[in-house]
Amino acid sequence: MASAPQNPGLPIFYQDLVPLNSRDHGSWHSRSVDKAKWLVGQHAIPLTVEEFPQAARNFPIIFSSGEDSVPLALMGLNEGVNVFVDDEGTFLENVYVPAYARRYPFMLARLTPEAQELSLCFDPTSDLVGEFDDGAALFDGDQPSETTKGMLGFCEQFEQAGLRSTAFVKELEKHGLLIDGEVAIQQEGPDATPGQPPFVYRGFRMVDQAKLQEVRGDVLRGWNQSGLLPLVFAHLFSLDLMREIFGRQVAQGKMPQPVPVLPTV
Repeated sequence: MASAPQNPGLPIFYQDLVPLNSRDHGSWHSRSVDKAKWLVGQHAIPLTVEEFPQAARNFPIIFSSGEDSVPLALMGLNEGVNVFVDDEGTFLENVYVPAYARRYPFMLARLTPEAQELSLCFDPTSDLVGEFDDGAALFDGDQPSETTKGMLGFCEQFEQAGLRSTAFVKELEKHGLLIDGEVAIQQEGPDATPGQPPFVYRGFRMVDQAKLQEVRGDVLRGWNQSGLLPLVFAHLFSLDLMREIFGRQVAQGKMPQPVPVLPTV
């Protein structure tokens, strides 16, 4: 899963991106906060395969539609809805936070299209990094501080996990296992309108269980030995959580549209 920005746009959360350096940011600090404002209104967050076991306990795991599919943790069934945080970014309960969100406002990116190496960059529009007195220093003189080294290591691990996630998706596509997904959910309870048709969600991809059953035994054994097969099952089992997400939206008054569609991320 490539996370370097591709012109003309930037990855979700990021409004701008500049390289971190001691010349311009030698006196800057990084703050820790108890609110994730960047998650407000984000209904689908990129996920790496290493995170499937933990994420599957809280979120449906789906794949983005179109070319170059990536795994996504689904935090809401409609664009602009995240049922796990309030309007200030405070988590409503203790849930797993994807690494993609935890690395913000930092990320690794190529400074030019021709660059071979990735550089540690950050979003200057975030209030998490700046020239203020509180927080952890980003530099010790002209050298990266332990905080910066730690974030660099975290971002490097994320990029490596992203490569493994890309390989995972390609393996699924190689065997024709990814199909266009669809789920129909009938609203129930006192707020349901009699005779109302079910809410149908599309615009995502998922593993076809029928085709999975047709995969050759030697391939399945290889997947089991490599750890790929448990990831497939984590994805499939997590899809049942879509109805729980729907129920959360109803309970929070974030009613879905009559014929909602999950947009491509």
